[in-house]
Amino acid sequence: MRDALPPLSCLRAFEVAARYCSFTQAGNELNLSQSAISRQIKRLEHDLGRLLFERHNEGLRLTPTGEHYFRVVQRLLRDLGDETARLRRRGDDRQLTLASSPTIASIWLARQLPDFQRAYPNIEIRILTVEDPHRLDLAEFDLGIYYHVPNEVDPPGLIADAIFEHELVAAVCSPIYLERHGNKIEPAHLLENHTMMVVEDHYHDWLSWEIWFHELGLEWQAPLHTLRANSFQLLMNATLAGQGVTLGWMRLLDAELQQGNLVQALPLSIPSRGKLSLFTPQHRHLTGPMRAFRHWVLDKDEFQAYQPLST
Repeated sequence: MRDALPPLSCLRAFEVAARYCSFTQAGNELNLSQSAISRQIKRLEHDLGRLLFERHNEGLRLTPTGEHYFRVVQRLLRDLGDETARLRRRGDDRQLTLASSPTIASIWLARQLPDFQRAYPNIEIRILTVEDPHRLDLAEFDLGIYYHVPNEVDPPGLIADAIFEHELVAAVCSPIYLERHGNKIEPAHLLENHTMMVVEDHYHDWLSWEIWFHELGLEWQAPLHTLRANSFQLLMNATLAGQGVTLGWMRLLDAELQQGNLVQALPLSIPSRGKLSLFTPQHRHLTGPMRAFRHWVLDKDEFQAYQPLST
């Protein structure tokens, strides 16, 4: 059996190179040089006695043999990754690892999980926080919860199902901040007289004050006072502490709004381009805990939306 196996160290390089049809992109994913990937492919081809790639002026192309071998290797590596991830979780089939951004995990998910755990007391939850879903390692989690913008570049290997089909984006602040400004904030004065929270994170570029103003038909200019950070969670904590006004998803912030920790700063909102979504790995075998959580979280009746001041 050992003699029949190919050089195993080369299989990962082959799978990635075949997926991209590029040694350069494979090197970027595996943190190797293009020449190192090329050497591993040549070693694998020499061992098999078959060419796996055809080299053309316009790039690489899999040979028929390479296409068949790619499907076999990809399936085996996927199965090996799934089983390794399961064993790393100490073989506990009751455990469910949920990946999410720090903001969603702390503001929304942590508030919803007690209901899930009452319904499924035998499932153990582990939460993995990663800000950008494009940086997720598919072997490290079972399901993910992120905002997903349809028709944008999806994280590879994941399927998105909307948890909230309809969502609004509004300007929110703490009741203390609103009271400090006379319990009324005028749109015309927002850019000049108020501290506006600005997320400096490429993943959240689509949730911007400029877009929000334009969608409402309001005149836009650079705000005079801002608090900027590359963490939406940090800015939300500052907003809760009464430091300014931020844009937020109304259903994500439902509990904070219902409890009076946040209020709408203005009676204005726009439809969100993004939808809070459940991400499921495409080729993962669904365990019992995964199926239970999917059924629970995609049941829209579980969540009652905060009623905004105005749409």
